[in-house]
Amino acid sequence: MNASTKATDLAPGSNRKVIALAVAGALGGFLFGFDSSVINGAVNAVQEEFGLNATLTGFAVACALLGAAAGAFFGGRFADRYGRIPMMVLGGVVFLVSSIGSGFAFGVIDLIIWRIIGGLGIGLASVVAPAYIAEISPRHMRGRLGSLQQLAITLGIFSALLSDAVFAESAGGAAGEFWFGLEAWRWMFLVGAVPAVVYGGIAFILPESPRFLILKDKEADARAVFTRLWPSGDVDREIRDMRRSIEVDARSQRSGSLRGSTFGLKPIVWVGIILSVFQQFVGINVIFYYSTTLWSAVGFEESNSLTISVITSVTNILVTLVAIALVDRIGRRPILLAGSIGMTVSLATMAAAFSQSVTVDGALSLPGAWAPIALVAANLFVISFGASWGPVVWVLLGEMFPNSIRAKALGLAAAAQWIANFLITVSFPPMADASLPITYALYALFAGLSFWFVLRKVPETNGMSLEEADTLLPPKNSARKAASAS
Repeated sequence: MNASTKATDLAPGSNRKVIALAVAGALGGFLFGFDSSVINGAVNAVQEEFGLNATLTGFAVACALLGAAAGAFFGGRFADRYGRIPMMVLGGVVFLVSSIGSGFAFGVIDLIIWRIIGGLGIGLASVVAPAYIAEISPRHMRGRLGSLQQLAITLGIFSALLSDAVFAESAGGAAGEFWFGLEAWRWMFLVGAVPAVVYGGIAFILPESPRFLILKDKEADARAVFTRLWPSGDVDREIRDMRRSIEVDARSQRSGSLRGSTFGLKPIVWVGIILSVFQQFVGINVIFYYSTTLWSAVGFEESNSLTISVITSVTNILVTLVAIALVDRIGRRPILLAGSIGMTVSLATMAAAFSQSVTVDGALSLPGAWAPIALVAANLFVISFGASWGPVVWVLLGEMFPNSIRAKALGLAAAAQWIANFLITVSFPPMADASLPITYALYALFAGLSFWFVLRKVPETNGMSLEEADTLLPPKNSARKAASAS
């Protein structure tokens, strides 16, 4: 560890400032989690209100993810052009409009439109938040602070499910009337205006990313931000390192292009894309979007499904805190590898359990000990994901790309993540109807492949500055050697 890093370690006041900014930036993740799960409590009432079939219902649930993919893809480019803070503000405004529009939807078509618009805002936030957090964080704290993105997502999921349960309970059901004669499901959407206003308002007072300022030749502004955030750090060295890495990138790829020799993209960009796809293809959102079938199969009444989902989301929050505590101590790769093993075993166990299912009076049921086995396996899956792939992928996406392409590459990787999320969300109902054991076995296969991918392709970035991370994808373990030698 170098002298400047030690000095930063000894500046608790500076650390508090950086943590506060990282928490504020991570509120975009809260909107992500809230929007992705708020439909859970409203879906049955919406289906009944608008007379939807299963296919249209599934699309209404998943359509926001398409908007998020577009928002993430273009958000990276806009963030590089206009700055991280303007994109945060825009994301909050768009989500606010979407929440109000969804709450007052008069048909499924405009509900879908409003949810896609909301997805655009969430996509913007999902790109800008990890990039901003990585770019304002000192290297010794960057993993923990980057993990705040996933913690905010889990808190957003929890808040959405809890508010859904409260509204449904207070109105006697999601379709029951609540305040001002509006149905409870409408209030489930309308309450999303609160975090949207908070996020957009806070973004107005945040300082711009110093690395973005350097990219735009605003060194005086960047120096002022660094001095305020890291008063005990070596500001000159940080600026010098950033300028050097930007100049190298400018020489190698003009205008920060993502183009490269591997199927048209740089190898490091493909690593980010595949990490994002694996994060979704293990099927984590099936637990949060379509848990009713699982819980009813293991003996719970359907009316209790929201409460059970809230409990699961609390578990997700707790294990994310564990990941935050460990990510800067033991590194990114070991956590991902352990998580892949846990997810593979738990998903394979769920596949085995549902292979023993029987149909009783038209309903799925697991006989004997298979019911509690499936329940335990599902929660172990949530634990394995929440303590590893959930937060650590966001950490890596925020720090693994070169400065000149960070926002663009992060945008492309996040777009891939949203598309993968969409595919899993819309494919689960027909796949589950065909065969739940095969469905969970497929998720287990992707979890197993994720272990191999991390082992072979993902570099360790723990302890490296963002400028040192510009040299990623060297031979195996050389990133760790470079970090320990610094």
